Amino acid sequence: MDTRTTRVATDLLAAAEVEARRESRSAREQLDHWARVGMHLSARSTAARRRIERAIEGDLDFEELTDDEREIANAELSVNISRAANEMSFADRLAAEGVTTVVTAADGKLVERRPDGTTTAL
Repeated sequence: MDTRTTRVATDLLAAAEVEARRESRSAREQLDHWARVGMHLSARSTAARRRIERAIEGDLDFEELTDDEREIANAELSVNISRAANEMSFADRLAAEGVTTVVTAADGKLVERRPDGTTTAL
């Protein structure tokens, strides 16, 4: 099998390491397994898959999904939310709206951050 190096989110790698121990796999093998399962799920264009996609897009109520479909839809939503949260700076967004926030500095200490960009260590 040909391989290429890629970056993996820290939380995903940590979860893979935990699951890999349970499944007697290496973390790399676990990530590969998850990627292949996801690839096959994404590639399927069955009626169930279309229903899941409609639910994720908000065009179908989750109550109309089967338990299995709902589990897959919830997992996909969780990934989408996690990805969006990791890519978004809530402090920047709130500052643009004029809201003062408290953030964690690189050293782990709390810092009050005002909309004008000034900060105060707490």
